[in-house]
Amino acid sequence: MGQTVFIPRELDANEPRVAASPDTVKRLAALGFDVVVEAGAGLKSRIIDADYASAGAAIGKASDVAKADVVLKVRRPGDAELKSYKPGAAVIAIMDPYGNDAAVAALAKAGVTAFSMEFMPRITRAQSMDVLSSQANLAGYQAVIDGASEYDRALPMMMTAAGTVPAAKVFIMGVGVAGLQAIATARRLGAVVTATDVRPAAKEQVASLGAKFLAVEDEEFKAAETAGGYAKEMSKEYQAKQAALTSEHIAKQDIVITTALIPGRPAPKLVSAAMVASMKPGSVIVDLAVERGGNVEGAEAGKVVTTANNVKIVGHLNVPGRIAASASLLYARNLFAFLETLVDKTTKTLAINRDDDLVKATMLTDGGKVVHPAFVKADQQPAKGQYVEPAAIPAKTMVADASPKKAGPKKAAAPKSPSSKPKGIA
Repeated sequence: MGQTVFIPRELDANEPRVAASPDTVKRLAALGFDVVVEAGAGLKSRIIDADYASAGAAIGKASDVAKADVVLKVRRPGDAELKSYKPGAAVIAIMDPYGNDAAVAALAKAGVTAFSMEFMPRITRAQSMDVLSSQANLAGYQAVIDGASEYDRALPMMMTAAGTVPAAKVFIMGVGVAGLQAIATARRLGAVVTATDVRPAAKEQVASLGAKFLAVEDEEFKAAETAGGYAKEMSKEYQAKQAALTSEHIAKQDIVITTALIPGRPAPKLVSAAMVASMKPGSVIVDLAVERGGNVEGAEAGKVVTTANNVKIVGHLNVPGRIAASASLLYARNLFAFLETLVDKTTKTLAINRDDDLVKATMLTDGGKVVHPAFVKADQQPAKGQYVEPAAIPAKTMVADASPKKAGPKKAAAPKSPSSKPKGIA
């Protein structure tokens, strides 16, 4: 009998995704694993147990996790789940460790080797394993669909015998993976689309999708990107100019979608209450960063808020999960692509190479300890050669921060080290 991979049903009521598809079950079996899927695990993603069984999986119950060598999940397992896990089992999921030190410690205490998929380095070799990109891509698409649904008007211009229906104006703030997909989707639906970002390279990307780029394009903007493609932190003067331009533009928009989010940091306030108040009645704002506090002042997690001037602020949680059938297929392929690198093709058994760059980047706990350098205790030193996640600059530099600034006493500037370099966002 080979080693066992277990795919449980997600216990979070707000999580409809599943960590395996019939396709990846076949691929896992071909690697030499016995695959067990908990009954009903894929129902919310439109995958019935019979589909898994036809692909070669055994349909089991939650307690079957006790014999699993590998557990594939969407979300980090809770304390109740970990009690049944076998020490030494590899657990691969979106661990969301920032600000959840107790949960990370619980993984270590359970003795599992936990991998945090959101730490996958963005290198060519790992593109097929990039869960942040696969899920953000779908979130950008769904944000436009949600915005169009709440807008309750047609998005494209329509010329009819009864008159002309004007095209909706859509503004995307932050041109990352989600932002680019939101631009493409809104354009396909016929909207007039504009977008903003502080990286000069984003201008060409936006234009290639048929949208108009909005930014204060001064000399500072032209130098706002490092040789490695990172965004530099913008000056307060530039941020003020960009905020003024953005504020004037937002007042004319029908749908605004905000996407500024960096793991481990609170979301920056990009749209102030005054900006919301300036919008036309019936306008819609979709906040994709609401789970981290939101980009929009007045946004509430899990709710659609209607303001006094009849602007809707959409704050849906787990936006990729709103199209779980598609999100699960992509996520399952991400997990399989990573797990495949952990398998010895000769013996067809799990053989984790702890010197592998992907393992160093994603391993959170191992051997009863927290091993990721971003989460080990201050008195613990990471192993020599251990991957250290690059520090991120504040998310507000992606687009101008609209949060109110409080005056405070000035502090003397600390002397700069000759070797200090600007930090950036990947």
